[in-house]
Amino acid sequence: MDNKQLKEVKRIVRNIPDFPVKGIQFKDLTTAFKDPEALQVMVQAMTDLYRDKGVTKVVGIEARGFIGGAILATQLNAGFVPLRKPGKLPAEVIQKSYTKEYGTDTIEIHRDAITPDDVVVLHDDLLATGGTMLAAYELVKSMNPKKVYINFICDLADLHGRDVFPEDVEITSLFTF
Repeated sequence: MDNKQLKEVKRIVRNIPDFPVKGIQFKDLTTAFKDPEALQVMVQAMTDLYRDKGVTKVVGIEARGFIGGAILATQLNAGFVPLRKPGKLPAEVIQKSYTKEYGTDTIEIHRDAITPDDVVVLHDDLLATGGTMLAAYELVKSMNPKKVYINFICDLADLHGRDVFPEDVEITSLFTF
């Protein structure tokens, strides 16, 4: 993937100050999602990262992780698993509560979504403090898959989100702010 193309995608990401609460600088990736060329660049870059890793499931985190996660699953010929807020999944679930930069939350996954034969990519649009993805990682790891990779479109490096994960976890992002 051409680094110049990823720099252009990064350039078109909109910054929204004080959203959803005062002091947060929200990176709005919808500006990149709505641009057909930017979307293609992101999809190709993510696909290139995982093409030869034997991925069988992509887990997308509600809500923006559903966008890239479902597309990535299609490109990798893998299944897609939604990781959702409580009360949204119809079958038996397991859940995990966690703290994030502006409050607490809980996530759920269907109890039968991941098997010990699965190689999983956990996907979300953005890495901030890492709380949501760490909870997702711990939840999926509790299901004993063969391997778990973590992927983001962008990483807010100044918030040190990568620091909350075990050192042996492979974490990728397309670009950093």
